[in-house]
Amino acid sequence: MGMYLNPGNSGFAGIRNDTYVDKSGLIGLINETIDTPRRLTCISRPRRFGKSFAAKMLCAYYDKTCDSRTLFHDLMIAEDPKMNAGYERHLNKYDVIYLDMTYIKPFSDGFRNTVSYLSEKIMEELAAAYPALKTGNELSYALLHTVELTGNKFIMIIDEWDAPIRETPENQKRYLEFLRTLFKSSGTTDRIFAAAYMTGILPVKKEGSQSAISDFKEFTAVKPRRFGEYVGFTESEVQKLCEDFHCDFERMKKWYDGYCFRGVGSVYNPNSVMEAIRNEDFDSYWTQTSAAESLMGYISLDFDGLSGTVAELIGGGEVKVHTKGFANDLVTFRNRDDVLTLLIHLGYLAYDETTEKARIPNEEIRMEFVKIVRDVKRDDTIRRVRESEQLIIDTVHENAEAVAAQIEKIHGEESALHYNNEQSLRSVIKRAYFSYGDEFVLFEELPARAGYADVVYLPKKDSMLPALLIELKWNKTAQGAIGQIKERDYPAAIREYEGEILLVGINYDKEAQAGKRKHTCVIEKYQI
Repeated sequence: MGMYLNPGNSGFAGIRNDTYVDKSGLIGLINETIDTPRRLTCISRPRRFGKSFAAKMLCAYYDKTCDSRTLFHDLMIAEDPKMNAGYERHLNKYDVIYLDMTYIKPFSDGFRNTVSYLSEKIMEELAAAYPALKTGNELSYALLHTVELTGNKFIMIIDEWDAPIRETPENQKRYLEFLRTLFKSSGTTDRIFAAAYMTGILPVKKEGSQSAISDFKEFTAVKPRRFGEYVGFTESEVQKLCEDFHCDFERMKKWYDGYCFRGVGSVYNPNSVMEAIRNEDFDSYWTQTSAAESLMGYISLDFDGLSGTVAELIGGGEVKVHTKGFANDLVTFRNRDDVLTLLIHLGYLAYDETTEKARIPNEEIRMEFVKIVRDVKRDDTIRRVRESEQLIIDTVHENAEAVAAQIEKIHGEESALHYNNEQSLRSVIKRAYFSYGDEFVLFEELPARAGYADVVYLPKKDSMLPALLIELKWNKTAQGAIGQIKERDYPAAIREYEGEILLVGINYDKEAQAGKRKHTCVIEKYQI
């Protein structure tokens, strides 16, 4: 066993020793591509979404120098007839080259010598494994001669393939040329590799209008396609974990759900789910990833409309995003859409490919936005934060006139928000209260005894503020909204909450006479 050539199955064995959610169906999808024109697969997804787990699983399955039967015998790939057609045929049958690009950083002068380092080390290990091999000076020829000597093709697995591009963009040209030599070289690729699997955060880097390694079939956070269920934990998998560990599934869903892919449904952040279970605490575990450090830089970029867009997202809104112009790097930004597309790839935003809209997926990520937006040094952002914080203060102090005035101001500023129903009014409400994340958790259309509460801001366990139960009306009265809250007993929606509750009725009167406010508000303490 070597460091890069045939490293064995110990990585996946360690994963199996802990709580493991079965994702072995991924192997079946890769088996389908072996020795076909689809043999090159690139999957991009955010940090802490199980990329390395998947790479170690594939390494353990294909590596011919170990026997991994006991690691897979009880998993879907071995048990499900739909998946295991090629299970025995490919199990531990290949020479595997496994590269964890983040691991090699300190050995390659911070990625500056990536190409020479990898070429040298892989050829050294090939020569040690096959003494009769003549490696020559080029890695691609050494690999080809190995196949001719052994009669056995390679499976290549590259984890975090884009790390050199993300961290040293000045060296990306040479690195991409290295990958091109391996995977786009006049037919030798098919002679060398039975399959290749790359995983990273970014899609394949583009050079002008052509991809540097265009033969890879890409599956991204924007379009995961048939790999959608392997991006994170599915809803049924999280439900099973919550049953096994006696966790509150509804709270788990609120905190870590929010990503959704066609044909799969809800997808959860695996790292955060497991941390919540192990720590018996629902919290933001995103802060423990290096991705969180970069968020401020992206939302601080000076593009028209970006500040207002961030406020709308934090408030719970959705925004249209054109993702196709993104250059697939961390430095080339031409407009607001490029920034938002990057945030989708980083996992800060969830994207619906049907509606082409993005949103903040869950409470965990919303907390990160709220925390970081206060440090953004832009006048319009600072103003929005202060106004939203003041709105919460005015609401808690039952200053209904000030609340109505601020909501009317937000509506006037956001010309794109044209009311035509209560849903449109709700969008303005969420944008107005967008800085709620320090004190509250937001719920929409929360089921009550007779109907649904429009908007509920429920205090977090360490907050001293009251719950805000907001009912919205269109061309009626704010007092009528309060009456509906009482009549239909909407406070029953938060019956387990024992603190003070404020009822907030807000109405928009399109036909209000000149000189009168179109928005009105009534605030009352709830009397049990």
